[in-house]
Amino acid sequence: MKVALVGNPNTGKSTLFNALTGLNQKVGNFPGVTVDKKTGHCKLPDGSSIEIIDLPGCYSLYPKSKDEAVVLDVLVDENNSSHPDLIVVIADASNLKRNLLLYSQVADLHIPVILALNMIDIARKKQITIDVDQLAKELGVQVVPICARKGENIDLMKQAIANAPAVAIQKELVDLDAFLAPKVREKLSTLAAQKSSYAGLLLLKGHDLVSFLPHERQVKFDELIEEETIDRDSLQRKETLQRYQSIDKVLEKAVVRTPLSDQKDKVTNQLDFILTHRVWGFVSFFLILLFIFQAIFAWADYPMGLIEDFFAWVEETGKSYLPGGALTSLLLDGIIAGLGGILVFVPQIAILFGFIAILEDTGYMARIAFLMDKVMRKVGLNGKSVVPLIGGLACAVPSIMASRNIENWKDRIITIMVTPLMSCAARLPVYTLLISLVVPNEKVWGFFNLQGLALMAMYLLGVVAAIVVAWVMKLIIKTKERSYFIQELPIYRAPRWKNVFLTMYEKVKTFVFEVGKVIIAISIVLWVLASYGPPAKFEAVEEKYASETMLAEYPEEELEHMKSAELLENSYIGIVGKAIEPVIRPLGFDWKIGIALLTSFAAREVFVGTMATIYSVEEPEDDTSTIRQKMEAARFADTGEKVYTTATAFSLMVFYAFAMQCMSTVAVVYRETKGWKWPLIQIAYMTTMAYLASLLVYQLLR
Repeated sequence: MKVALVGNPNTGKSTLFNALTGLNQKVGNFPGVTVDKKTGHCKLPDGSSIEIIDLPGCYSLYPKSKDEAVVLDVLVDENNSSHPDLIVVIADASNLKRNLLLYSQVADLHIPVILALNMIDIARKKQITIDVDQLAKELGVQVVPICARKGENIDLMKQAIANAPAVAIQKELVDLDAFLAPKVREKLSTLAAQKSSYAGLLLLKGHDLVSFLPHERQVKFDELIEEETIDRDSLQRKETLQRYQSIDKVLEKAVVRTPLSDQKDKVTNQLDFILTHRVWGFVSFFLILLFIFQAIFAWADYPMGLIEDFFAWVEETGKSYLPGGALTSLLLDGIIAGLGGILVFVPQIAILFGFIAILEDTGYMARIAFLMDKVMRKVGLNGKSVVPLIGGLACAVPSIMASRNIENWKDRIITIMVTPLMSCAARLPVYTLLISLVVPNEKVWGFFNLQGLALMAMYLLGVVAAIVVAWVMKLIIKTKERSYFIQELPIYRAPRWKNVFLTMYEKVKTFVFEVGKVIIAISIVLWVLASYGPPAKFEAVEEKYASETMLAEYPEEELEHMKSAELLENSYIGIVGKAIEPVIRPLGFDWKIGIALLTSFAAREVFVGTMATIYSVEEPEDDTSTIRQKMEAARFADTGEKVYTTATAFSLMVFYAFAMQCMSTVAVVYRETKGWKWPLIQIAYMTTMAYLASLLVYQLLR
């Protein structure tokens, strides 16, 4: 038995899916469409097992893009592998009028339906009284009140699925004959070849978007539209109006709202007057960002210090007790140094994702999307582009995949092309490391931390760059398609702290284990390339520093440091770094930074691990200073000047802000655009932009 979950966005559909299936689920793609398909299995009280299919969220069965047409495809095409025997429509119990529009459309497809009233706890808090039995009587279906995120009545939901009838018994809420001529209705039924007349009306509007109709039948739909001079938009408006009239009658009998429920909406509206205001909305957003970036430095300082001290202790203990040799050096200077360099930033990453989870949970993230829509439209982007761009602050990969719901081809391509410019979490370790080196940890105006302001400036730089590049691409890429944007603004809620901490845990775990594997692999390769070189060159260095002249001229400690530095320069990695140094020296970078630029193409955060490994190999065996201390002491070999000056640090941060240094992002762009054209253009323009911007910053600040 196949059960499909259908609902509006933000109604808790995926939460119910997780509650029903637990860990017994998998993710794939719907056949022929690049849309994620989540399926899982659920045990019913009678011991039987059913397949649960989580369909994409939608507000209506009338599709506006190929991705939205997936729901219509699955529900209408009986030959579809995901076509359900039963549909569970999830509705927000505190906003039934809007949610029942989709329910009424689904019900008219003549597939057995159950209505799940989710967020029943919020309805209670707003003192919205729902007579479940009366609602079930009016609709002719089982109605189950649930709270998916708290697990309330999930067993009742399973029992309702087990008791579901084999045939559709729900009442129709709309009379198609009221606005559809009998002749047209008859032709539609024949042409659609579906058990529901309403399915024919849906296909009349979306026949060119569904995948199961052969081209010949699509042409016949077009011919019918022309023969009967059918205004499809007018039909949809008439149908929607009639549905809402029927819904109002149902709600009048089954739902009672109290003054408190209206008061809750009033509070939301009052907050929105400020938070979505054309001026105060942006001021509020700016202040919230300022607070977040101040917190990232202030709150993470102590745990970061503990992590640094721990790895310094591990390195010191290892060098004291482990026997000298290549294996110990690989472990301490390669793996431990690389991991320590990146794990020190876990507190900051946890704080960033914690704030993102809070913004999403409270409902404010939807306001940001609404607010930024006005800006996006001025640069030629769809308002739907806001969601991927905001998601880009966490990671570009899922954000680019989220652009699939943008039906306008031009808007989608531009969104994909500019999303990597948003400063993702992978850039955070690079920014915070470099800012801590050159920006004083001082207060401005008594409470603003200079380091937090610098970090916020780097994030805003990414936002501004994305907007400017989008505007340029708007002028270059031509299309006649028009776009639309629908954004639900949910009521404000207190954050679910369990959810916030789980999000922080999951994101940190993913960061540590996914990036950790890359760091260990690259650290081992780097250690080998930095510890070995052409035998002739290594022998020459050994002989040079073993000579009596050198032994007499320099103290033993300084001699050891000079020898380690020269061995590193003559190693295999040193040879590569020296080869590319002339290209990057105008940016203020030395050859060691050049190596980090190459290795961090695997993932931007690898920069920190690379620097940790290189500097650990370079230093004498008894040196246990932290990566920040080593970088702060670094100097150019030919001039003796400090490497990490303010000019170099900001030049490097700007390079990382603009450069496309993420193999995963390149791979997902290739997959989403189905070719190498756009990924190569993206790599070319971002690398050029990064180099020129970095050059300008260095020359201005040096």
